[in-house]
Amino acid sequence: MNPNSLSRRRVLQAAGAAASVLAAPALLAQPAWPSKPIRFVVPFAPGGTSEIVARSVAAELTKQLGQSVYVENKPGGAGTIAMAEVAKAAPDGHTLILTHVGTMAVNPYMLKNQPYDVNKDFLPVTLLAKVPNVFVIHPDVPAKNFQEFVVYVKKNPGQLNYGSAGNASAGHLAMEYLKLVTGMFITHIPYRGTGPQLTDLLSGRTQASSAGMPALGAHIRAGKLRAIAVGTQQRIAALPDVPTVAEMGFKDFETSQWYGMHVPAGTPPEIVKRLQEECLKALKSSAVTERFATDNAVRGGGPSAEYASFIAGEQKIWSDIVKRAGIKAD
Repeated sequence: MNPNSLSRRRVLQAAGAAASVLAAPALLAQPAWPSKPIRFVVPFAPGGTSEIVARSVAAELTKQLGQSVYVENKPGGAGTIAMAEVAKAAPDGHTLILTHVGTMAVNPYMLKNQPYDVNKDFLPVTLLAKVPNVFVIHPDVPAKNFQEFVVYVKKNPGQLNYGSAGNASAGHLAMEYLKLVTGMFITHIPYRGTGPQLTDLLSGRTQASSAGMPALGAHIRAGKLRAIAVGTQQRIAALPDVPTVAEMGFKDFETSQWYGMHVPAGTPPEIVKRLQEECLKALKSSAVTERFATDNAVRGGGPSAEYASFIAGEQKIWSDIVKRAGIKAD
């Protein structure tokens, strides 16, 4: 063998060994994730479907990850206050945010100025759940069903109020979409969460609303609220006698609440992937499966790219509805 070739080989081997030694401390310096409690921010007040989904998943993630995953409700500004804060958080996988149709697909078209870009300042982790929208009215409203309600509202334009969890909440969007297709005029009263708006609805201070079964189910069963329609294309098991809006002559009508998880942009891809995998595991747990079945929720858990594609489709749909319905931040 050529002595020069042998010498070069030894030099290269020595260099490689040195590089490995130098790299070892750097690898050891990478902290294990998670290394501290994880904050899961919900951009609405307690008491709504968003919190129920978040807490169900957070409880299982806590068991799986060996670190506390705690839910922090941070309402206000149609979700923008929470979103803006999380956008600035350290991208280390210890701050998560519950995202949904309002914050991701409506606010970008409803609000003129947002201090962040939903598509650039956040990374999608996974879709967590889809929950059917249910339309309800207070029993004092003189309407036994959907058709009678539409007729009554049209005879009394602007005299009824509906509450929602806030501007751009799923309930706000569902009701505005319903107003668009039916031609009803009913005034929107935004609250700081589903819990507060339900308090006024149950007392009769407002007359109608739309939310998910997790928040409405017990009140419907107790006769405190009357379910008149669901927003899905098919009837739901929990309310087999309640028709869909599509059945009532609006065949293309479909709206549901959906909830997912995002992290600040810059979060390492390996952490995003691990989070997605852990969320899928949590969603398959018996505790979450049973809760979701009770609430007629459809679980998610798919890859991040799948959730990103889903959001892009929702943005296309809702940008058009926001324009046609003239949805504004009241």
